[in-house]
Amino acid sequence: MRHALIAVLMAWSLHPAQAQQLDALGPEVRKYLRVNTSRVVLEHVRVIDGTGAPSRADQNVVIADGKIAALSPGSDTPAGSDTTVLDLRGHTVFPGIVGMHGHLWFLARPNLKEDGDYDGPTPATEMTFSAPRLYLANGVTTMRTAGSIEPLTEVNLKRLIEQGLAPGPHLDVTGPYLDGPGKLNLRTQALTGPEDARQTVAFWADRGVTSYKAYVNITRAQLRAVVTEAHKRGLKVLGHLCSVSYQEAAEIGIDSLEHGFLVNTQLDPGKEPDKCSDSAGDYTLAHMSAEQADVLIGTLIQHHVAITSTLVLTASYVASLNQSPGDAPPLRPAVLAAMSAEMRADYLMDIRRPRTGAADREQLLRRDMQLERAFAARGGLLIAGSDPVGLRGMVPGFADQREIELLVEAGFTPPEAIRIATLNGATYLGREDRIGSVAVGKNADLVVVRGDPSARIADIENVEIVFKDGVGYDPAALLASAQGHYVEY
Repeated sequence: MRHALIAVLMAWSLHPAQAQQLDALGPEVRKYLRVNTSRVVLEHVRVIDGTGAPSRADQNVVIADGKIAALSPGSDTPAGSDTTVLDLRGHTVFPGIVGMHGHLWFLARPNLKEDGDYDGPTPATEMTFSAPRLYLANGVTTMRTAGSIEPLTEVNLKRLIEQGLAPGPHLDVTGPYLDGPGKLNLRTQALTGPEDARQTVAFWADRGVTSYKAYVNITRAQLRAVVTEAHKRGLKVLGHLCSVSYQEAAEIGIDSLEHGFLVNTQLDPGKEPDKCSDSAGDYTLAHMSAEQADVLIGTLIQHHVAITSTLVLTASYVASLNQSPGDAPPLRPAVLAAMSAEMRADYLMDIRRPRTGAADREQLLRRDMQLERAFAARGGLLIAGSDPVGLRGMVPGFADQREIELLVEAGFTPPEAIRIATLNGATYLGREDRIGSVAVGKNADLVVVRGDPSARIADIENVEIVFKDGVGYDPAALLASAQGHYVEY
């Protein structure tokens, strides 16, 4: 076996393309590297391959020129001058997280008071420095922004990352929030009609945007125009909806629906066509019968609509509502350390404020979990995201890990939950042949953690190395660079 591994390394040494890419990384990226040779052997490591299959103990994973070159039973491997050998007994490797509902902006609440009141309008600020580092440090190697307030900034950031001039995950950049008539929102574009929708999609497609987000007040005609123009260009449309129901959106041709089954309004009392209901989907989720859910799931699957699970978002409300005044914060120290002093103070104020409604939120969370399990069991494509904009302790990367833990709480096995957060996202993006699972020939986007998440899912938090395109990043260094800065920049 040792001779076979040496042969693989020698064969890959004949193809130096990825080594040149490594050499091209700029100083702002190089200082966060832990492994910077073009060939790496992860030795005696447990593998969770991202397919949902049981984990495999004591494996060797060979990385060469940015790709996974070989998988084999564990053995001792001699190091060479251009090869790094890592003895990873007691560690696990799984695919880099493909986060399908991330953000690069923070929502501010000016003059936040003890009772939760604050002044408007609420500004949003791009976190182009801290957020990419936090995502990458926590194992997110590909991320869809799922709504942008500054699309051009994010397109340019994507280019910087791809050129090796800034650290961060590969980005799938979503255009501006495409909204319809309703309350004016500083963060959204209020479309004037279908032609405005078509022109907006075309404008941003020509500038590098790769996804579009339909928002709560969009009309069916506007959504149809967005979907038609995006699909003509080979691009996809996601939706955080309210004015349009899930069934209507599926029939129009939307590609993914966000926040699980939380914002489907088809049964809401007083729901009018093209108008957001007062319940905003809570009533529908709480009262949908098994038969109605079965029909809806069938419609979604028939139209190839993915569902993006954001259990961590709903759970953040439940945790805050269940918090008693004076309780210790439920977040681990690393999450608190990433926050600016202002965000940390606001968070502590939030969780210590007496609230009502915890039972209702808990019920909605559990019902959403049930429907997500039923959707996946029927063969629906369930993908995962975190929706972090800084509220209730939701910090990029950390929240993505928590989402995976909540999928396990929802009833998925740890390997299944990891598949939802990795290979399923890659499949949605059409990149399953390159990323999303641990397989020979795929990009070496890998996360190495201490422990065994297949037995204890919380071990996904123990990130020690993150490989992106075969380059090993140091999570501790990335976190240190962003410490105390999330919400500042």
